[in-house]
Amino acid sequence: MSRALLDVNVLLALAWPNHQHHALAHRWFAREASGGWATCAITGLAFVRLSSNPAYTASAVPPEEAATLLGTMTRHQHHRFWAELPAPASEMFARARGHQQVIDAYLVRLTQHHHGRIATFDAPLRAHASDASQVEVITP
Repeated sequence: MSRALLDVNVLLALAWPNHQHHALAHRWFAREASGGWATCAITGLAFVRLSSNPAYTASAVPPEEAATLLGTMTRHQHHRFWAELPAPASEMFARARGHQQVIDAYLVRLTQHHHGRIATFDAPLRAHASDASQVEVITP
């Protein structure tokens, strides 16, 4: 199976025991991580932003601590950092139906560029993929 870019919702679930999908994310990770997984600047920054936001979680930590936690997670032997695309191209946004889907479309295109898939809890992300195998929706 191809390497999986972890959407921020999966990264958050792996990191925080109080996340509603914590156990589900860990079961998925135990099964899939040896096949390779990835993060990128966008998912990493989103992880730091949300992990340090008390409106998102009562367990919020300072951004520096969130970044340290992310650094610990990404030292995993099967992790790779995916560099960003050289420049956004208009065709990657062909399926976007508004401003809230811009990052989703970009992440799916990044996944295609690296010949991988994106692992997420967000089923609507599938709308941006030209091939269903590019988006793995983690379900119970």
